[in-house]
Parts: sequence; structure tokens; C-alpha cells
Amino acid sequence: MAVAARKAPAKSKADTGLPQLKAPKPAEFNKEDELRAYRDMLLIRRFEEKAGQLYGMGFIGGFCHLYIGQEAVVTGLKMALIEGDQMITAYRDHGHMLAMELSPRGVMAELTGRRGGLSRGKGGSMHMFSKEKSFYGGHGIVGAQVSLGTGLAFANKYRENGNVCVTFFGDGAANQGQVYESFNMASLWKLPVIYVIENNRYAMGTAVHRSSAETDFSHRGISFKIPGIQVDGMDVRAVKSAADLATEWCRSGKGPIILEMQTYRYRGHSMSDPAKYRSKDEVQKMRSEHDPIEQVKARLTDKKWASEDDLKAIDKEVRDVVADAADFAQADPEPDVSELYTDIYVES
Repeated sequence: MAVAARKAPAKSKADTGLPQLKAPKPAEFNKEDELRAYRDMLLIRRFEEKAGQLYGMGFIGGFCHLYIGQEAVVTGLKMALIEGDQMITAYRDHGHMLAMELSPRGVMAELTGRRGGLSRGKGGSMHMFSKEKSFYGGHGIVGAQVSLGTGLAFANKYRENGNVCVTFFGDGAANQGQVYESFNMASLWKLPVIYVIENNRYAMGTAVHRSSAETDFSHRGISFKIPGIQVDGMDVRAVKSAADLATEWCRSGKGPIILEMQTYRYRGHSMSDPAKYRSKDEVQKMRSEHDPIEQVKARLTDKKWASEDDLKAIDKEVRDVVADAADFAQADPEPDVSELYTDIYVES
């Protein structure tokens, strides 16, 4: 006699044990918060514009990926960190280094391959590093930094230091296998890592909907019981509030969390990308309606916390810092040939 198979009762999301998190309301910024965010984002924007100019003039060789348009993501995240928290990212890394308070001179000198660069001129745009500032690099291998960031979080838990590792990667890297191996490890061991997926919609040049079966990247951790939140990555206040939630989540021992930052880059994937896969109207619409810096500027003037002259003075100050960095980078000598043999390995 045949026995009919019993159908298991359907499980709801709540049955899986996955916490239901919602994006918090944007943070309430006071005057000092707004001015800090404005200056920090403007420094990244002006620095990247200058880097683009130097690349076009031949002072920067190799690859160069600009962060123009995405400034609110790293700025808002940094505002939620404490001393000792780490940051690691991919090759679009200049903005992250500036947010972590690395010297603009050192960053620009590294871009131009000079002796005063953060990696002594040997790393270039994609491979800078500063242990002193807890910045563990830009990384050229797509998705590789996710495993490394997970390892940094493991070290934090082992040492019981209360620190968090913020691990950035893009919508393209989100399809890499090592990402999910890292998710599994981080969830099993409840590691203090914030996975920040900077969804700028196009990966190297292919729209998200053409390359990803699941386009809501905040869901990418569901099978590993990692909660996720979608965040307006063009609003620094929204990023800050989500970062506050995520850092508290990690520091309280709850394990990893995913923040999908919905953002947009104005330039191509790299300086060699003409970005013909999207229309000029699309880019202009984002600039005019969602620009992260213009949003802060509007709030400052609307609340009469800063005048147009005040903001122009900040812009001049930032431009002077960037110009100084560019002048230093172009005048600094190239590394000595002996540098080819330094930092090859470490004895332990």
C-alpha cells in the first residue's frame, strides 16, 4: 500500500531565526555634524576630480577608479566608528583612505608612484594600506577583501577588543564565491563584521538586473542567518543611522550584518571606461536630485547654519589641501631601485 508523503508545514521568515531589521530613520544632524559631513565629502570629491585630471595628464599610471558620487557611504560609516575599528575595501579606495584620515599628500603621492606614497610608490591606486589608521587596504582581486575583512573580525573577537571591521565590496563582487564562504564563517562564529555592499548599479559595466538573480543585496545573507538592511547611500544621515545600528549589533555579540548601500557613481567604472551603457540623462538626474554633497549644502543653507560665503570658504580650503597634495605628488622623487626588495616578506 502506497503511503502519501507528508508535506512539511511552510516556514515563515521568523521561523528561520533571522532577525527582522528595518532601516532606521536618518540621523538627526546638528550644525557640527552637517559641516563635518560636508567638508569630509567635499574633500573626497575634490581629491577625486584632481586625480582624474592627473590621470589624464599622464601623472597616474595603471588603473584608477574614482569614488565621485558615492562619498556619503564611507563618510557616514566613518562617523559611527571608534578608535581601533578597521576598514577594508576594493580598488575604488581613495575615498575610504581620506575618510580614515590618511594624509592627502600620501594618497596622491602613491597614485603617482612616488617615494612619499603610503605604500612607498609601489602600490598605486588599488593597493594602499595603513595599519596605523586601521585601514587594511584597497584590493585589486574582486571580492578578496571580504575574506580578509572576515579574518580581521575574527582577530577582534579572539582579542576581545570590542572593535568592528567594516568590509566594503560592490554589487559585482557580491556574486563571488568567497563572499559566501566568508558569510558562513562569520555567522557560525558570530564575528563582528559589517558587510557593506556598495550597490552602484553597474558593477564593471553590466546593470544589476542583468547579472544578479537576487537584486536586493540586503537579502544575500538570509541562508546564513545574517540580517540585512537597504540604505539610501546618497544620504549621509541615513548611512550614519544604519551604521550606528550595525556597529551596536556587532559590538553586542550578535555577529555579522549586511548594509546594502544604494548609491551611484558619476564616472565610469575606471578612467578607461566611457560608460556608454547608461544615458547622460540618467547620470544628470542623479546629480540634480540625489547628489550627497548638494543635499547637505541645501540643509545648511535652509537652516541658516552656513551662508554661501561660508560654504565657498570651505570649498577653497579643501581645494587648497588637494592642490598641495597634487603639487607634493608631482615634485616628490620616484622610489629608489632598492625599494624593489623591501617589504617582500615578514619574519614572525
